[in-house]
Amino acid sequence: MAEVTFAKSFLAALDGRAIKLSPDHVEDAKTYQARSAYILPKMPKAMSKRKGASVAPGQERSLVVTVKSLRNPPLDLRLSSQTLNTSIHDVKTSVAKETGIAENKIKILHKKKPIPDSKVLKDLVSDDDTTVEFSVMVMGGAAAIATKPDVKAEVAQGLSGTDVLETQDFWDDLNGFLLQRIRDEHLAGDLMNTFRQAWKAKG
Repeated sequence: MAEVTFAKSFLAALDGRAIKLSPDHVEDAKTYQARSAYILPKMPKAMSKRKGASVAPGQERSLVVTVKSLRNPPLDLRLSSQTLNTSIHDVKTSVAKETGIAENKIKILHKKKPIPDSKVLKDLVSDDDTTVEFSVMVMGGAAAIATKPDVKAEVAQGLSGTDVLETQDFWDDLNGFLLQRIRDEHLAGDLMNTFRQAWKAKG
């Protein structure tokens, strides 16, 4: 009985205390005055819709890949319908298949910088892009092209010997080779100019 007496006295003491309301209490929900829905203010400038090619559900956006080279040998390939998960290695394989150049002789560049084979197209493009352009360097130039057994190699025509060294094309090709090896445009240009000046001084 002592426990019951204690409980009664404890509850009576609680009833005698003032009721404390929490800081976020407003009033009884039953008597709370209803308010109309809050409408957000209009933005001063309408938000622009996201641009880009619309893709149907279940379909992945595809890109047109262009691979070009202005040096020896000249290349201009267009690879259509490439998915965003297409790797640079896949692009290199397609170039090798189309041109007959050995795959290990091909170096893919994007914005003049070499791209590792592990990269995929979505790493290099934005959401709005529908095309992507690569340049290609061929290790060894035209000599890297595989000669088909049923086709006879043609004898090179044109200048040879020291006459070649008088042409700008030779020095451009040398600069491209040095850039490919050194991967520093400024240093490659300085080295090419050193070779050229040394050759002229020798003559």
